[in-house]
Amino acid sequence: MSPLLKQRLDLLAQPALQSSLAACMHGIEKESLRIDAGGILSQQPHPAGLGSALTHPTITTDYSEALIELITPVSRNIDGLFQHLDEIHRFTYGELGEERLWTESMPCVLPARDEDIPIAWYGSSNVGMLKHVYRRGLAVRYGKPMQCIAGIHYNFSLAPELWEALRQQDHDARSEQDYQSERYVALIRNFRRYAWLLMYLFGASPALCASFLQGRDHRLEPLGEKSLYLPYATSLRMSDLGYNNDAQADLSVCYNSLDSYIASMQKAISLPYAPYAALGTHDADGQWQQLNTNLLQIENEFYSSIRPKRVARSGEKPVHALAARGVEYVEVRCMDIDPFSPLGIEPSTAHFLDSFLLFCALADSPAMSDEECRTSNDNFALAVKRGREPGLQLIRKGQPCSLIEWGEHLLDNIAACASLLDQAGQTTAHSDSLQLQRDKLHDPALTPSARVLEAIAEHGNSFFRFALGQSEAHREHFLARPLSAAQSQELAAVATQSLADQAAVEAADQVDFDTYVAQYLSQ
Repeated sequence: MSPLLKQRLDLLAQPALQSSLAACMHGIEKESLRIDAGGILSQQPHPAGLGSALTHPTITTDYSEALIELITPVSRNIDGLFQHLDEIHRFTYGELGEERLWTESMPCVLPARDEDIPIAWYGSSNVGMLKHVYRRGLAVRYGKPMQCIAGIHYNFSLAPELWEALRQQDHDARSEQDYQSERYVALIRNFRRYAWLLMYLFGASPALCASFLQGRDHRLEPLGEKSLYLPYATSLRMSDLGYNNDAQADLSVCYNSLDSYIASMQKAISLPYAPYAALGTHDADGQWQQLNTNLLQIENEFYSSIRPKRVARSGEKPVHALAARGVEYVEVRCMDIDPFSPLGIEPSTAHFLDSFLLFCALADSPAMSDEECRTSNDNFALAVKRGREPGLQLIRKGQPCSLIEWGEHLLDNIAACASLLDQAGQTTAHSDSLQLQRDKLHDPALTPSARVLEAIAEHGNSFFRFALGQSEAHREHFLARPLSAAQSQELAAVATQSLADQAAVEAADQVDFDTYVAQYLSQ
């Protein structure tokens, strides 16, 4: 353990800071495809009983109309966080009728024609149309199948009181906002250095349905008749088959300061890109098909494993919110759906993520050179495609190092953070979860990716049959536990109010859509 990390851990161990340490805030966003009983992508609109995808605070859609996104309220307590997630699931399943939620990150059987994959619709308001046209742009740029990939986003923040205590320890003269922002950016640098470990421990997409790659080049191996896989992969979702893409491959985003990150994003959203310019902003019928022809339409198009975040105001671009008010929390975006968990993520995973993110926040985090950025990207790519390969070597400080050896070293350091969080929360949950992760390092068969391949083998080497079986089992799990009448009425009232809120947004528009887009992009 470095002297700086020990110094910071000792500071946060003081009794006066224990309540602040226990006040870490969390949120979960969980995406799931709606499917019919046969495992085929739903062609139905977002269920009316779930309210408005534009204005509902906890139930919306992501890229595709069939891709539901369930969002918990921000919670201090992990038990409460998962209680919220469970209640949202139970309400949602009660409104799905005969549909199910697909339990995998990689999609179900997709239609043979891209045009049969529905793009999310948010109504006729300017803000709703902006969201819809942005997704049209994703479709023409990357293809619609990519819109059907699902994942877990984990939001995390430390209490401002902790950042202030650390600022005073560092004798840092910056404002509280500026110090907090730069320390969150330092957390992100460490996350990029070590996120390969999360892929090994929690990656759960080593295989996929062949329909996802119809007509695309790939180097996957056949698994049964209609599945594809890589034998040692952990997360094909996070590989170049999933969210990574050629257009963004050379995009250099700098996390060495908040200003450099903002400058990188602003450059990317204003950089002309010839292939997109050839498509134009409007199709042959004069309909909007992308917001602009730059490398990124908006900064959300940048597919990063983690993002600095600030709650944006209505109509405000995320990068503008960061520039104006600093970093409020981080959003971890690389987590696969756990197909063995009805909620898609286990509480033990959240406890480990807290320990891991606290370690990233407290450990030394020097600026990253271009070479270190490339090395970190390469380590991540190796972990997602070959993570369980015996003897796999990563590059650590310029030298080869086995994934297992480096993982053990990281867990030894993260253990101190887990112990600190346990002490603050009067629990053993963080240390217990860390031991589960040690077990995975010692035995790769315990990793989710290995368990998925084992289960697929038990289903005749069919990714589809395994996933459909899990989807059915999870549906039964939630339908067997209906909400109370009072809970149902409360959540139904929220859905009804969201429809009224959408109507009010639509009625309040005062400019045409073309003007609205121009004003939005000019921020």
